[in-house]
Amino acid sequence: MSVFDQLMEDDDARTNLIVNSLPQSMSQDELRSLFSSVGDVESAKLIRDKVAGHSLGYGFVNFVNPSDAERAISTLNGLRLQSKTIKVSYARPSSDMIKDANLYISGLPRTLSQPELEDMFSRYGRIINSRVLVDQASGLSRGVAFIRFDKRAEADDAVKHLNGHTPPGSSEPITVKFAANPNQARNSQMMSQMHHGQSRRFGGPVHHQAQRFRFSPMSVDHLGGGGGVSGSSSSGWCIFIYNLGQDADEAILWQLFGPFGAVINVKVIRDFSTNKCKGFGFVTMTNYEEAAMAIHSLNGYRLGDKVLQVSFKTSKGHK
Repeated sequence: MSVFDQLMEDDDARTNLIVNSLPQSMSQDELRSLFSSVGDVESAKLIRDKVAGHSLGYGFVNFVNPSDAERAISTLNGLRLQSKTIKVSYARPSSDMIKDANLYISGLPRTLSQPELEDMFSRYGRIINSRVLVDQASGLSRGVAFIRFDKRAEADDAVKHLNGHTPPGSSEPITVKFAANPNQARNSQMMSQMHHGQSRRFGGPVHHQAQRFRFSPMSVDHLGGGGGVSGSSSSGWCIFIYNLGQDADEAILWQLFGPFGAVINVKVIRDFSTNKCKGFGFVTMTNYEEAAMAIHSLNGYRLGDKVLQVSFKTSKGHK
């Protein structure tokens, strides 16, 4: 990359923002209007479902001046809109320095709040965003969270210091490790850790259940170089959900998978005569990393009286 290209990329990185957790009803014009209150907006784009047309809850805003973009982050990040608290941060171009800075944390005290979580991790670097997973039925924390740092080195520092650390008021140590991404997914070590870790943490010895279902939960083999996973970064990543109840509908899948990232579409497979769910469905997500996190967290999740089996949808030729 030339010096000129680098300067252009840096300049764009200082004006382009990503806005997460937008209210479902918010339009692109309203998004533009909100950010225009801070400064001159060059472009604003609300990301919508390509088929149904509804908002996916996030968008991009590009300012003319870097100073306005910086001010928008300081004034609008954390703004409460309807029932949502929006997140505003730089939508930076990918680089090795900021790649793979997303952490998966488990074993957290159920009483730990998101601000307390960020307080625990903030000493190791700048936190871009964080998410504590909440049980849909009880509204209580599931003891699992994700944190994205500004830089990989900061995330690495947090892993070294906090993995195995016992938080104040807790008797159990927490586990802190890097969340999956496409590159790591093609290495068996990380996927093996996730595969065996989730079987202990989320209620099902996954490796024993694999032979019982047509689509087995996520394993190393599915993500190997042989192309067992269908879908791509351009068309989205298709996730298979098995053991849904008869009354399950698309809204439930939106609620389950929406918190993990951008969902392109959801589909519950119904019996033609009764219109009841046949026990399985599909979710397509834009981002591989977010899809892998959703699988890692929701496989073995109890929904009503059913324990869900969640995996990447495998290609027909995969055995």
